[in-house]
This record gives sequence, C-alpha cells and structure tokens, in this order.
Amino acid sequence: MMTINANTKISSLLKYNADALEAIVSISPKFTKLRNPILRKVIAARTSIAMASKLGGCSVDDFFKKLQPLGFEIDTATVVMEHENENKPVPAFMKNITADKIIELDVRQVIESGKDPLDIIVKKVKTLQTGAVLKIINSFEPTPLMHLLGKQGFQSYSETINDDLVNTYFYKQSEINVLAENKETDYSKGWDEILNRFKDKLETIDVRALEMPLPMHTILEALAILPTDKALFVYHKRIPVFLLPELEEQQFSYRIKEISDGEVQLLIYKN
Repeated sequence: MMTINANTKISSLLKYNADALEAIVSISPKFTKLRNPILRKVIAARTSIAMASKLGGCSVDDFFKKLQPLGFEIDTATVVMEHENENKPVPAFMKNITADKIIELDVRQVIESGKDPLDIIVKKVKTLQTGAVLKIINSFEPTPLMHLLGKQGFQSYSETINDDLVNTYFYKQSEINVLAENKETDYSKGWDEILNRFKDKLETIDVRALEMPLPMHTILEALAILPTDKALFVYHKRIPVFLLPELEEQQFSYRIKEISDGEVQLLIYKN
C-alpha cells in the first residue's frame, strides 16, 4: 500500500494506480486536461496534491477522499512543503511596471488543442529583456511553471480574473540568461571517473529526436525508476538547463560532456 500526503506528486499516484487518473478528474473539471498524455507529462511530474488542489479550487482532503478507496494510505500529519500564496501582497515590480514592458502570451488555445505550451513559453522567455514582464494568459494558475522559472531568477505574480481566466506575470529582474549554461561551471569534471564507477551499471536513453519538452520529462520519468546503484546515461542535443535545477532539487548529481554542436552526453546518478 502506498502512503501519500499533501506533498505527493500526481505522477506517483498515477504510476501506483492508473485508476487514480479518473478519480482525480472527478474532483474538478480543471483536471480533465490530465487525460491528455502530453499535458499529463508536463503537469504531473512537478505538481503535488497540495499544488493541484490550489489549481483545481478544491482541498487536499478532497483528494484523500477520492484516493483512499483505491488503496492509498493517507498521511495527514506531514506539513505541506509548498508555500501558500493566498493573500500574497502585490510585488513591487507589478506596481512599477509600465505597459510597454509587458509582453503578453495567451496559451489557452494551445492547451485546449491538446498541445503543450512549454516550448512556446521557453522561446518567449529567451527573448525577454531585463526589466520586462512576461504575462501568461491561461485558464489556471501555472504553479509548476512559477516554481521552475523562480529557480531561474524570475519573480512571479498570479491574479485570478474569473474561473476561466488567470493572468500570471514573470519578471526578469537581472541580466541572467536563464537558457544559457553557466560558463564558470565545469560540468564535465570527473566524467571519466564517474563513467568508470558505473561501468556495468548504466541505464541508457536517447532523447535527441524528441521535441521539447519531452526530453526533460523522459529523463525525469527514467530517473523515477532508476535503481540507486545505477546511473542514467543520456544522449541529448543540448545542455538541458531547465532540467539541472530539478536534478539538484531531487538530490541527483550529474556530469555533462559536450561532444560537438548538437550532441551532448549526460551522466545522472546519486552519490
């Protein structure tokens, strides 16, 4: 029996019991998007029960009531890790920003068509100038995206206009290029030593032919089932800079070897 709490990721629920999908969808109409396999990859891996309840306008207990009959054991004592944003004050950048500094991106039609808007958002983020604000127009608060870009140095603020309209603002506060690797970091240091350590204990995947954001999600899914004594060897086209903070948060170590333009290899493991 799997024990779950407010911090349990939606992806873990779905892996343990496939029936959890329809149970979650029955909680709120906003969760119907999880039926789309692409969006499920995007949302489920980064979204906890606590985060999902906020997105769906329901409570953590609503999840527990639906999931307990499916064989999940409920832990109500664990403290929620995510910071709640209710009554969050309006940040200074929202008070001082001028209209000419706001770049709008409406992703509602993209999501409704069953596609993943992350690659569109990433491209827009790449073009964002210092002091500018990216305004994402959506039908729900993109909590995982706020979390992801927050690690990259962006401030964010979300306002709910109505049940079907949520505006989320991302402020680039410095000259941090969130999509360029840190040139001062030697990601390849110790590559040969680590490769030799896991010589006969490698799991290999090739994500070079996948379109964004599938490489990142494919790697995270592989890591979710990776034995602790093994390393994941990844063939990639580029350094996956959005993945690196996720690896660090999940306490994975990694090494990166740039073979040529358009060819990168990664070793991901736990010490």
